[in-house]
Amino acid sequence: MSTVPATAAAWATADPYAAALRRGHGPLFLRRADGWLLPLEVERWCARADAVDREVLDRCEGTVLDVGCGPGRLVAELAARGRAVLGIDVSAAAVDRTVRLGGPALRRSVFEPLPGEGRWATVLLMDGNIGIGGDPRALLDRVAVLLRPGGLLIAETALVDVDERAQVQVVGPTATGEADAHFPWARLGTRALLRYARGWEPVGQWTTGGRCFAALRSRRSRTASSSAEAPKRTAVISSQRARNMSAGSPVADR
Repeated sequence: MSTVPATAAAWATADPYAAALRRGHGPLFLRRADGWLLPLEVERWCARADAVDREVLDRCEGTVLDVGCGPGRLVAELAARGRAVLGIDVSAAAVDRTVRLGGPALRRSVFEPLPGEGRWATVLLMDGNIGIGGDPRALLDRVAVLLRPGGLLIAETALVDVDERAQVQVVGPTATGEADAHFPWARLGTRALLRYARGWEPVGQWTTGGRCFAALRSRRSRTASSSAEAPKRTAVISSQRARNMSAGSPVADR
């Protein structure tokens, strides 16, 4: 999909985002081309997993891939529970912070080859990450390839009933309109997500703590999943330490 490299490059080089993660707080926004601002919850992302997060993590099955893991609160919480987990993010600052919290993470786009393709039991798309790439159907198709047959997707959706695609920038409080490149993003409520979820079985919807979630189970067959691209044997995390990938395990050896 042609928009994916632009999305990854723009977000990964968004200096306001990296600076906010280093500070541990905002203000930080996604700004549409028409000037509308969506506040980003940097403080919550940089904190430890809260009660709402932990409820989501309690629903995870088997090995967990956190797509767009940000500063790593969910990966760190799962790692502390002894779960097999991997976070991926296109931002070096996000991956660096995840690793410092004790969670395994790779600087990688979800649309690039990933360890354990076709073998993950659960994929997380939290904190609005259902919007990655600006094409929800393409993202859902990609997640289906990453999951094992019958695997579980847990996605956080917008509280409002919205189905929006837009070009956005990551901006801080003083950024000019030329600070960072625009990239495609999407905002979906649960009803919109379910409209795009061909080949998925809805298995749960809930709202708690002012946040909204949906759980979907992949209907992908073993025959279809067997064609997924084999994972690379090695990858480098932001600390520049190389970790070998086990052919039998979807996460980096620790």
